[in-house]
Amino acid sequence: MFGSIYIGLSGLNAYSEGLKTVSNNVSNLNTTGFKASDVSFSDVYGSGSSGGLDYTSSGSQAGHGVSLQDISLNFGQGELRQTDRDLDLAIDGGGFFVLLDGDQTLYTRTGSFMVNDEGYIVLSGTDYRLAVLDNGGRPVSLNIDASRTSPPEETTKIEFADNLSSTATEFSIADVKVFDERGKEHLWTLKFSREETVFDQWTVKVTDGEGTEIGTKTLKFIAGVADPATRTLTFEEVASGLSVEFDFSRVSSFSSGTVSSLRAAEVDGHGTGSVTKLAVNAKGELEITYSNEEKKALGTIALADFRDPQTLEQRSSGLFAHNGFGQVQYLPAEDSRVGTVLSRRLEASNVDLGSQFAELILIQRGFQASSQIISVSNDMIQQLFGIRGQG
Repeated sequence: MFGSIYIGLSGLNAYSEGLKTVSNNVSNLNTTGFKASDVSFSDVYGSGSSGGLDYTSSGSQAGHGVSLQDISLNFGQGELRQTDRDLDLAIDGGGFFVLLDGDQTLYTRTGSFMVNDEGYIVLSGTDYRLAVLDNGGRPVSLNIDASRTSPPEETTKIEFADNLSSTATEFSIADVKVFDERGKEHLWTLKFSREETVFDQWTVKVTDGEGTEIGTKTLKFIAGVADPATRTLTFEEVASGLSVEFDFSRVSSFSSGTVSSLRAAEVDGHGTGSVTKLAVNAKGELEITYSNEEKKALGTIALADFRDPQTLEQRSSGLFAHNGFGQVQYLPAEDSRVGTVLSRRLEASNVDLGSQFAELILIQRGFQASSQIISVSNDMIQQLFGIRGQG
């Protein structure tokens, strides 16, 4: 009977610990990136005697009660919720972000990141730096200070496309932006004209923003296609030092009334740009967008893949530490084993409130039943003590 009391006590202890786990899950229902813990119990068996209490019966092992099994984490993905910050990042898949702080490496499923005063991308409120992959596939921290400005690039080529009407006699393209080596913007106007009796030969005149002529060239067509001899024309502006090649390889000249669709399809070169946006592109790369509409990829975000995620130790603020046991690989986001990195997303808690309430009811009933065992055992012992008095 004393053994029954201890068995009931094991139930009280186990269900109390289970209640702690469920309580922690429920209280973190709205915690970003939280992973719920699964509650499970195991029976305890043994044989032998202790303190005069024999736990064997007819040569078979008798039960010693119940215990709470080691807590296992549920790594199921939570809902990916929309935000309005480019550096709110989440993973659609099974990978983990890698965070570096000196010799310490931590992992997280989601996080609100920012650029600190030193130029590193860190988890907000911490010094943990978001890692990218170097050329050797190793996770390293990234500093963006060297990429805050996009240097100017001189315009050297303009590619034209579409149709220059063979029945029109004039056509103009105004305000074509070109840039000199210092990044200064120049506006050029292009005027195309031909004689009414000459259908396949055009005069191309280029002027600057003040109407000063830069140069005049001849563009010819053969059967509606640009003549290879005049397919590329070079115009030079002495004042700015610009030398720009006009490429008409993609231009045709067929009848289309007085309407021409000719356009400057691609103009290389750009002015100086400053950072307007830092986000993650579709390839999982951290990418800067500049005010000159240029973009630059800084590095591929490192994602960790664990053979057994249960070896991870859960810490505060959605962080995990690896105890060194088990295999870990660092992979780019394009790898199907780790998933896709998404900007303007944060992963919500994966706590299922309905299942937690069901667990709560079962734990409560188990605790009540265990306490009843102790109560009944105590009554039986009281009856045993009363035998002498009755005699």
